[in-house]
Amino acid sequence: MRPVSIETDVTKHAEGSCMIRVGDTHVLCTASLEPRVPPFLKGAGLGWVTAEYGMLPRSTSSRMRREATAGKQGGRTVEIQRLIGRSLRAGVDRVALGERQITVDCDVIQADGGTRCAAITGGWVALRLAVNKLMKAGDIISDPLVEPVAAVSCGIYAGQPVLDLDYPEDSEAGVDGNFIMTGNMRLIEVQMSAEGATYSRDQMNQLMDLAEKGVSELMAAQKAAIDA
Repeated sequence: MRPVSIETDVTKHAEGSCMIRVGDTHVLCTASLEPRVPPFLKGAGLGWVTAEYGMLPRSTSSRMRREATAGKQGGRTVEIQRLIGRSLRAGVDRVALGERQITVDCDVIQADGGTRCAAITGGWVALRLAVNKLMKAGDIISDPLVEPVAAVSCGIYAGQPVLDLDYPEDSEAGVDGNFIMTGNMRLIEVQMSAEGATYSRDQMNQLMDLAEKGVSELMAAQKAAIDA
């Protein structure tokens, strides 16, 4: 793993917030509580966790145009925020959460590979802090967060399995993947693809082993940040 740091309570207004830094990838994550749920859940007694994701114009080596100026989100953005939302929901007891929504916003300040993984890992910390406020206020009785959630990238670079790819590694990797897991190492989602090379079952198993190692380290960093 690249050096990982998670700084909590970095914004004034959000119920939960953190800045996660994984190497030179820095993502601001905030969690906002709302006393409502989407229309399709109204009256169902279930809560909802959703996410939004974006990259600042100079988070990359050359300026990116803001998606707002184009009038719509790009396909990559939509795909990533859906991934973040369903990943975080995998660790939530939505009955215990009650009929309320928590929106987790993930804004990439600086990108150097693995932004979606950092967003999921930091997003869970922001979610945890927001839920802690709900519990402290007595608004919910039992903890709705049943498992921590974290994500890491792995790939095959120069013929070798590599954990936590930075941008140069990611851009040249023959195989790369994102692994999202719960605290008991159960898989939420695996995104793996080969480009310019194929991979074997043994190589996939090697990457899985690396991912478990990385997720364990990320969850230790999550716990340390929340307990600080």
